[in-house]
Amino acid sequence: MRVIAADSSAAILSDKFKALSIVATASVLVNPPYREPTACLAEPIFADADEGHEVIVHEAELCRALLGKFKADIVHLDMSLGSISLEELSPIQFSNMNLSSRAKQHLLKILPRLRKVANEITQKYGVEVLAVGKESIPVRIAELTSGAHAILYACEKTVKENKPMLLGLPSKCQPRQDTKGVYLYSLITAEHDVRGYAEDTKGILRKVVVSEMLNPVARGFRSLKIAPKI
Repeated sequence: MRVIAADSSAAILSDKFKALSIVATASVLVNPPYREPTACLAEPIFADADEGHEVIVHEAELCRALLGKFKADIVHLDMSLGSISLEELSPIQFSNMNLSSRAKQHLLKILPRLRKVANEITQKYGVEVLAVGKESIPVRIAELTSGAHAILYACEKTVKENKPMLLGLPSKCQPRQDTKGVYLYSLITAEHDVRGYAEDTKGILRKVVVSEMLNPVARGFRSLKIAPKI
């Protein structure tokens, strides 16, 4: 089964480790054995962290864009709603779901746009869009892939603005650089070989100093302090 999935991840943090903005979104094509992306589309978004629900619509749009280039059998979105099809999702069903009132309000706000994109995907490509959430390995790969790209986007922003930056990574992962880019490996049990990757086509990693640390206020999360080279 060929899966296209999307997620947004990594955040610019304040000096008190509060998330300020979500850095990147990525959609990925994942084929067996489901360990890394076969193809991806990634974009910097720097979206307000308090409006994180809005990025889900863009994630669906990136899945649609990737489907225009590669065939897939199913689409997974980072919405933990019991793997329900977005075409079948309605406000009435929210009352039967274990969601906070705030989460329900956010879903109601974006549902018409989400369903529109999902309908376009199904009609044009014959592919169902499922609200699978974190149970999906392809969604995890999308999270790691967007996180890897977020490292490059944050480095580029650091160089452009000539000031240090603190980047919060996705949960339970660790970055590894090579000569061409950066990998983000999962640290979750049984996911040691699951990873995302971003190629450093601009050579931006050579222009910064990156130091890794644990996030002191969020267990299971790591942060990167990024500073321009002097």
